[in-house]
Amino acid sequence: MKRVVRVSGLEQGYRSRSVLNRLDLDINVGTLGLLGPNGAGKTTLLRTLATVVPPQSGEIEFLGQLINSERVARSARRAIGYLPQDFGFYPNFTVREFVHYCAWMREVSDIEKKVSRSIEMVGLTKQADSKMKSLSGGMVRRAGIATAVVGSPPLVLLDEPTVGLDPAQRLQFRELVRNLDGSAVVLSTHLVEDVASICATVAVMNDGKLLFKGTPELLKEQAVENQPGDSLMERGYMSALAKQGGE
Repeated sequence: MKRVVRVSGLEQGYRSRSVLNRLDLDINVGTLGLLGPNGAGKTTLLRTLATVVPPQSGEIEFLGQLINSERVARSARRAIGYLPQDFGFYPNFTVREFVHYCAWMREVSDIEKKVSRSIEMVGLTKQADSKMKSLSGGMVRRAGIATAVVGSPPLVLLDEPTVGLDPAQRLQFRELVRNLDGSAVVLSTHLVEDVASICATVAVMNDGKLLFKGTPELLKEQAVENQPGDSLMERGYMSALAKQGGE
């Protein structure tokens, strides 16, 4: 399977606070589900992968190119779709203008066709010419997802993308991710069921460390009977966290 990102010895933090601790991670084509409690370092990892902030130390290699300068980082951003938890937008932009602007920033080719396609993928075709300020919270979230996937970039980073989506919209989102052939998708979420449904690989993080990486089936095998959870995946996740606490 094609490797898109190689992370080696990554350290990241803010002022004197360490967030990521010598993290090693390969990200391949397919969907990687990133699980962990609040404060585990998931958002910091995605921000660093998106080149929003440079690493304090360690290496990030993207499509075989070491990101070791601002020039290389700018080039990499053209091939990265990133949806933060909280994203800004001009309220008077229409949905189409918002997605078009983000695609233009990434220098997406055949832009009109791909913008329309991404809006269709998130189910906002009827709202394409509506202003962003008129949308519901769930619709704004879907517009944000459209900006991340427009043009099918090689790397798609989604931080809590299903927050504010109703059950039907979450099912639609899962189908959208399944159709991102050829992209490496990193999905950070608290919703274990989303990971179980669409992710070929699962990673569990806490305290800036990678506690587990493997298939959903392998995570289920980690489940300890006395751990809380309504499914084998949830108990496997809680067992991975508990194992760290026992070390």
